[in-house]
Amino acid sequence: MNPAIAVIADIHSNSEALDAVLGDIETRKITQIVNLGDTLFGPIDPLGTAERLMRREGIVHIMGNCDELLLQDYSGSLTYQYVKPLMNDSILSWIRTCLPTWQYEDILFCHGTPDSNSTYLVEEVTDQGAIAKSPSRLAQELAGVQQPYIICGHSHVARTVYLPDGKLVVNPGSVGLPAYCDEQPRPHVMESMAPHARYAILTKMDNGSWRVEQVSLVYDWERAAHMAETNGRKDYAYALRTGLADPCIT
Repeated sequence: MNPAIAVIADIHSNSEALDAVLGDIETRKITQIVNLGDTLFGPIDPLGTAERLMRREGIVHIMGNCDELLLQDYSGSLTYQYVKPLMNDSILSWIRTCLPTWQYEDILFCHGTPDSNSTYLVEEVTDQGAIAKSPSRLAQELAGVQQPYIICGHSHVARTVYLPDGKLVVNPGSVGLPAYCDEQPRPHVMESMAPHARYAILTKMDNGSWRVEQVSLVYDWERAAHMAETNGRKDYAYALRTGLADPCIT
């Protein structure tokens, strides 16, 4: 069997979606998992999500911008104000062990870009909203990256982009939050257009290249949405049920 890596990202405390993804990974007998970050920041089940991941071996964890936010003493975000009081010293210490990036063979893993966990790699935010960058622009921006495979998260939108110089950029999409809207750097929405839990599988082929499989799973998103509503977040619940953002999630 060719070696494989499962790539998960942007769980945002959705333990229901995480269970579905981890179950699918186990069924495929994949033992190496890379988590690209933004793991606990969400009003669904932060403690359950932490408990599942902290006890599991074989996962490399990358620091997301929302993980970093939970290490701060204050934020005006409603989500922060729900999650932060739940964080004990053990969980905060675990978050601090997250890596800024991780390299494996010819693959570079990051949350946002190789240099920033708070910047989109594939997309740019304009006055008209978030749009995908052209492959030629991406190639120019990634010219200094030696690895031919760059795996990123942050935008929650699954993409596989082939660049003119032969590099491949992959975003596995979001495990647990299929849509959101943000005010920074200017108002925009990110929407996967479906409520499914998403992740990606990289499989090493005999010729040395990596095959990419984008996986989309059905899970009990109604239960996850009910959990969000119970915690006072109808905005999250709407996104979980539809894959669309309405209204803003913070």
